[in-house]
Amino acid sequence: MSMTPRDEELVARTLLADPALVNRYWKEQRWAELAALVRYARRDVPAALAQTDPALYRQLRNQITRFFLLGGDVFSVEALERKAGL
Repeated sequence: MSMTPRDEELVARTLLADPALVNRYWKEQRWAELAALVRYARRDVPAALAQTDPALYRQLRNQITRFFLLGGDVFSVEALERKAGL
């Protein structure tokens, strides 16, 4: 499954907004989307967003922090990409 950078961002933001979806995607073996989430979370929110949209910046920072606090750091991008065939 090939996604554009914008597609990856939208998937990641959707999963960050609803952590229960991460479990569903895992059960459904949607590895490419999970890999996109992990890549997005590890890149972190662009600092420029703090100037252009401070509310969105804070929201995304809080969601990424929650993702890692809920165990998101155990995901391996490389393993997810292998499973997805990327």
